Amino acid sequence: MHNIDAAAELLDGVGVAKPEIEAAVGSLLKAFGEDACREGLERTPERVARMYDELLAGYRVDPHALINEAVFEVDYDDMVIVRDIEFYSMCEHHLLPFIGRAHIAYLPSGKVIGLSKIPRIVDLFARRLQVQERMTRQIADFLEAAIHPQGVAVVVEGLHLCSKIRGVKKANARMVTSAMTGTFKTNDITRKEFLAHIARDTSSLAV
Repeated sequence: MHNIDAAAELLDGVGVAKPEIEAAVGSLLKAFGEDACREGLERTPERVARMYDELLAGYRVDPHALINEAVFEVDYDDMVIVRDIEFYSMCEHHLLPFIGRAHIAYLPSGKVIGLSKIPRIVDLFARRLQVQERMTRQIADFLEAAIHPQGVAVVVEGLHLCSKIRGVKKANARMVTSAMTGTFKTNDITRKEFLAHIARDTSSLAV
């Protein structure tokens, strides 16, 4: 599981360096022309440090523990799809959030992975400083390495605040990225079936 081991190498076992972040945020507030000691801002550096500890938790998730005992041998080789997985990530270029949905499919080859693990895999890579293109590929490669399926398909739709509130200010622009492996990449019929499934309106399934 080369990609899983590579992800494990990022673990540091502890949270973000909160004192350093607090000091940096204090310096930023002063650079903005603010009084970092006034009531509304007095605890802002502390709050920001806690926020980053949560938003960047993906660096500290043990990928082996993530999928531990959740890979099962099953005689099933048709498509498995988990769609509309919400994610929240942080753009590494401007340190602004991008949010959206991920749709993931795989064709088992004797093994399936527990349903709850697929959204957790998305979170593993989303909760880091990211670019959407890389995140999409990382999700596909991780699942490929974890269960060695016939193929994996990942489509990610993201709304980026760096383009919504600054720069070009295009409020409704969405980025769509995809990563395909195995049968999804080589078989046009399989790929079209996946894309048709994620295009369907499933609002009637809500309970």
